[in-house]
Amino acid sequence: MDVDIIKVSARSRTAAVAGAIAGVIREIGRAEVQAIGAGAVNQAIKAIAIARGYLSDEQKDIVCVPALVDIEIDGRERTALRMQVLLREDIVSAG
Repeated sequence: MDVDIIKVSARSRTAAVAGAIAGVIREIGRAEVQAIGAGAVNQAIKAIAIARGYLSDEQKDIVCVPALVDIEIDGRERTALRMQVLLREDIVSAG
């Protein structure tokens, strides 16, 4: 199943992004978060940390696996940070 990418900007509200991440994790067990630029990356990382807190109430833990990806925006190539957010148990059982 393809995962929709949660796109984060420097102006994104961290609590709203965290809620989206936690909701996708609850639904399908993994999420992808994408950010371009320092401000957006900052908001994305904070949102992942907040989502981890939301999920800890349900005895779920998450990990973040970052990667750089090239994407095209308005005809220009940009480098984005794309983070896979996975349930920790999936990492342990895959290893």
